[in-house]
This record gives sequence, C-alpha cells and structure tokens, in this order.
Amino acid sequence: MNVKQEIPIFFSCDDNYVPYLTVAIHSLIEHANINNLYNIIILNSTMSKENQEHLKLMSTENVKINLENVSEALGEINNELKLRLRDYYSIAIYYRLFIPNLFPNYKKAIYLDADMVVLDDVAKLYNMDIGDNLLIATTDNTVNDSEDFKMYSKIALGVEPEKYINSGMLVMNLEGMRNAKIEQKFIYLLLKYNLEVIAPDQDYLNILCKDRIKYIPENWDKMHDFGAHIPEEEIHIIHFNMMRKPWHYENVPYANVFWKYAQKTRYYESLKEEVRNYGDNKKQEDLNGIKNMIKNAHSIIEQEIKLVDVIDEVKNEEFMNIGVL
Repeated sequence: MNVKQEIPIFFSCDDNYVPYLTVAIHSLIEHANINNLYNIIILNSTMSKENQEHLKLMSTENVKINLENVSEALGEINNELKLRLRDYYSIAIYYRLFIPNLFPNYKKAIYLDADMVVLDDVAKLYNMDIGDNLLIATTDNTVNDSEDFKMYSKIALGVEPEKYINSGMLVMNLEGMRNAKIEQKFIYLLLKYNLEVIAPDQDYLNILCKDRIKYIPENWDKMHDFGAHIPEEEIHIIHFNMMRKPWHYENVPYANVFWKYAQKTRYYESLKEEVRNYGDNKKQEDLNGIKNMIKNAHSIIEQEIKLVDVIDEVKNEEFMNIGVL
C-alpha cells in the first residue's frame, strides 16, 4: 500500500477574514490531487468556536483542516506583537515567521494568505526543489509597479526591488529557517529597535532571507491589480492583495474567479452584500491608506536609522550560537 505524501499548508486568520479564507480553501480542495494528503493548519489566536467548527467541517478525504491557537505557544511575544501593530494590520500577519519553531516536526511547508484563489494543485509548489534556499517565492509587483516603493525597498531594506518578494505565497524551508535562527533574529530586531516598516512580516522576511530565496514566475502569486496581465488559464494562484478586493469593489481583474468559488461557500450572499455596502467613504479610506503608505515610505527613507542599518547585528557567529530568545 502506497503512503500518501503529506503536504503541510499554513494560513493565518482571524474572525474577520474567515469568509475569504473559506473561498481560498474551497479552491485549494478542488485542485487537490487525491493521491496526496493535504494538512491545512490555520494559525489563529482568538477565533470563535463557531468559525473553527465550520472550517473543520470543510475537511475532505484527503484534505484535513486543523486550527492552531498560537497565543499560548508564543507567550509574552504575542503581547509585544500586538503593541507594535499599526494601520489596518492584524496580528495574524506575523504568525508565518513563527511556523519553523512552532512546528519542528516539519522540514518544509507552504504558507498562503487568506485572500487568494488557488487554480492548481499546490503539491506542485511543495515538490519544487528548494535546495539550500530558505524560501521559494515570487517578486512583489506591488513594489515594482511603484517608484516610491522601489526606492523604499532599496534604501530602507537594502533589497533590490526586483528581488523583493511577496510573503503571501511561500514555500518555506523550515529546517533551514530554524538553523538560520530567523525567528530569533526577527524578535531581537523587533524588541530592540522596533523600527518603522511598511509591511511588517514581509519586510523582515525579505531582509532576513536575502540571497537565500528561489524566485519562481509570478503566476504562482499573481496579484490581480499589479504586474502584466496573465490569461486566467496560465495562472496557478491569484492573490487579491492590497485594497481593491473583489468583495469590496466591482470590476476588479479576475473577480469572476473569486465569485466562482465564493458561490460554493455559505458566505456568498453576505459577500455580495458586502460589495453593495462598500460605499464611497470606505473607498476614500482605501485611497488615503495608499497615500499614507507612500508617505510612510518616504518618511522611513529619511530616518537616521533604518532596518538595513541594524541587520548586521544578527549576522555574526556569536548570535548564531545563542538559544531561543
């Protein structure tokens, strides 16, 4: 009897994002190969029991869904992360940085954002040769479509814009990240400096994993509003990142794909209602949010100490020999 290959897939989510997460999971299940076992682990901290039970009921014969409350495991650092949140971010964005140490039984895993639709078997991602790299990812066209963010990536992070990755789709070399002490470095820099950044989890991953990233084509993390148009049939994963979500705006690129899978969830009608109720005031808030991000990018560039200026502190041999912080 052949043993099925287990493929661990992580999401981070809170109650607010459960409706969109169910769309992502439905799409993933539809493209899952029956010959594999897909173990979906949803990282959360305060999700309601009702939402947890509903998500678990989505499990199939070969796609198992589990919820992992990380608050207790993270302990005091969970509170420190909350204190350092800003803008519209949820604490859930940070959880991907802790996957390697929270799950020492895994050597490799996939991480996906909840605002995605999967159009191919993610086993193809998992089985890519990661080599000695820490991550497999795609370049972030949100950055490369903007001169402001390109400047930010280069000056504040020391990362060439064409090498700046999006952290919404990651194949993670968990064993390599444990050995490289990525979690400890992140905590050290966060607690000691708490420097202003634009994308908290993503900026740290870019700078801490620099030069150890395998880049794959953008059709594995196709951002609907950014980069060149790609025909739907050539896309593996669509990422509805940034402000213009299909559940808030009409006529966004690839919205038809989102609604195709949304129809299969119990949230379809409420999602349609969400679009109808997303008025001009909310859309103006989104525009203001983008303007503030650009303003913050320029402000960070002008600061005397930036993340790129302190990264060398965690690269020396002495740091590599310390235990978990």
